[in-house]
Amino acid sequence: MTYVAAIQMTSNQHIDENLLTAEHLIQKARKLAKLVVLPENFAIMGLNPMDKVNVAEEFGEGRIQDFLRDTAKKNHIWLVGGTIPLKDPDNPKKIFAACLVYNDQGILVARYDKIHLFDVDLRKHQERHRESDTITPGNQIMTLDTPYGKLGLAICYDLRFPELFRKIQSSGAEIVALPAAFTYITGLAHWDILIRARAIENQVYMIASAQTGLHTNQRKTYGHSMIVDPWGEVKGSMSEEVGVICGEVDLKFLHQLRGDFPVLQHQRLLK
Repeated sequence: MTYVAAIQMTSNQHIDENLLTAEHLIQKARKLAKLVVLPENFAIMGLNPMDKVNVAEEFGEGRIQDFLRDTAKKNHIWLVGGTIPLKDPDNPKKIFAACLVYNDQGILVARYDKIHLFDVDLRKHQERHRESDTITPGNQIMTLDTPYGKLGLAICYDLRFPELFRKIQSSGAEIVALPAAFTYITGLAHWDILIRARAIENQVYMIASAQTGLHTNQRKTYGHSMIVDPWGEVKGSMSEEVGVICGEVDLKFLHQLRGDFPVLQHQRLLK
């Protein structure tokens, strides 16, 4: 068995401040966990959508990427770097919301660009979100081998698309990391249900790392980071505070469950 961790933050528009918070929480997590997941937008939650475009980094260089590389190496952990803004070379007004994974030597081993963009109108609550105004969607799933199991990557709004998770699982995933910044309204209604559903139906561990609380841009996020096993049991959770949760990943249990309850072998319509 291996311990993994989800970090929960209330990020703001100040990158240096957010990186200090992330570093502090990672140092707490490393006391137990070997794989640590940061939340979506951990390095910047801007006052407006263009703030992240203005600080976007070239892929392979920049202070946020340096932080992720150095922190993974210094703490001897595998680090799932939430999301960071990377420049879209074809459109200077947009970025990729990229999830980068570094191994315990500080080597970049994976990149996943968020596929599903949060374009919704919550009219009852007077909330409107248009991620597509500033973000270019990705078009490829990502799974990778780690010492702790095959890891799949998804980001926030991706959670609502079960076909994406089935493709991730079909690529061999045993664990899925989900950096997120769910709104308070949608999180209160659907967060717990969707995370547990994705874990159960795909027989994977879910590590859901969230933003929480009221941000300086007046957006309120739900928090409630969770680690859920393939049977849907919550192995670790928190409420709306900033902090860290740890939970066990037991691949022996996962494969025993898949053998005893082979739902993934029974599907017909998708073959």
